[in-house]
Amino acid sequence: MSKKNEDSVLSGKANPDDPIDNALRPTTLDDLIGQDAVKDNLRIQIQAAKQRQEALDHVLFYGPPGLGKTTLSHILASEMGVNIKITSGPAIERAGDLAAILTNLRAGDILFIDEVHRLGRQVEEILYPAMEDYALDIVIGKGPAAKSVRLKLPRFTVVGATTRLALLTAPLRARFGAVYRLDYYDEKALGDIIRRGARLLQVPADEDGIIEIARRARGTPRIALRMLRRVRDYAEVKADGKISANVAEAGLNLMNIDGMGLDEMDRRILLTIIDKYNGGPVGLNTIAASVSEESDTIMDVVEPYLLQLGFIDRTAQGRVATQLAYEHMGRPYVAPKNQLGLFGGE
Repeated sequence: MSKKNEDSVLSGKANPDDPIDNALRPTTLDDLIGQDAVKDNLRIQIQAAKQRQEALDHVLFYGPPGLGKTTLSHILASEMGVNIKITSGPAIERAGDLAAILTNLRAGDILFIDEVHRLGRQVEEILYPAMEDYALDIVIGKGPAAKSVRLKLPRFTVVGATTRLALLTAPLRARFGAVYRLDYYDEKALGDIIRRGARLLQVPADEDGIIEIARRARGTPRIALRMLRRVRDYAEVKADGKISANVAEAGLNLMNIDGMGLDEMDRRILLTIIDKYNGGPVGLNTIAASVSEESDTIMDVVEPYLLQLGFIDRTAQGRVATQLAYEHMGRPYVAPKNQLGLFGGE
């Protein structure tokens, strides 16, 4: 079974090779490229908190993986001059685990919870009063002798990150005072990110080479920097060490990444919808079974970019390949017979 969601160059999720990106991670809002609307709002939020000498309000970032949710949490800590504690939803298995983390926080500290939608229900019950009242409710003893004790906590900030906003429970979502969506980056912003990364990595790259990488990076900075490292390897082994347009194109083609940033799995999914199911509609689970891939992987990693390109449409009956997808895959376009019905026609 494919492991695209874990180790593919085009996966937005972190993998073992990515710690090198920490050296490339911006530390201030001014250094961060892109996400201008989010940055403008955060600047005001940070300045207001500093003027009041208070902790930041709780913040929730959501959007596809690899767009900078973790980076923004580090920037918030840097801008506020406070410590940041990092954990994730799956790592906090018991309420006691969260209690231990909370009692070690100091005033103003940031607690960053990645994949916050995967917190267990009992853990969430502990987090509610901690976020709202800055208090920790614990039960001492068992049976009739048990009693509840409330411990006061310093005012701190929870920064949550999720790729699946809809999976957050309503009570937890309501406790975040600021909710920001991170969008895909355009080619210009990705070019600036790659240019900065090449400079920090001391990789010679001309403008055409940078543009070629940016064009195939699926609007995602993590993927862009991962591509930069792979193309750098190719340039050092197969060329003179400099990333030109031809070198970038050859290196990315070797990884089966086409001019639109699609890899083999993306193309298999499109061809499955077009050839096997006559363009759709076809259900997600059916597609996953046909290509031997997890449905969650398709939904989280593959589908968002195909939707952004306009290659597929989501409908109540399933996924439908668009005319753009047919053209990209070199197939003659045939409109689905029941397309009118899918989109509200007669």
